[in-house]
Amino acid sequence: MNIATTDPIRDYIVQDFLGGEDSEDLTDDFDLIESTVVNSLGLVRLISWISETYAISVDDIPLEPDVYRTLADIRRFVTQAAPAAPAAA
Repeated sequence: MNIATTDPIRDYIVQDFLGGEDSEDLTDDFDLIESTVVNSLGLVRLISWISETYAISVDDIPLEPDVYRTLADIRRFVTQAAPAAPAAA
């Protein structure tokens, strides 16, 4: 059973990249790139989602995979780049 958390980034990764199967292995420091949870096409999808969800211009989003390597890395980038937190869905 998938129960949404208060972490929209984690929820998105679980839904779109893990098929809704919540994994205990998906910790803040789990390497999404090396584990191939997020591949090159997935990185494009993730960047697009971040841009839409957090109102960050695509021009302001770096394309380096290291920015998206872990949940902690993604959160750090979003916190620094987002103009405001998204409204709760």
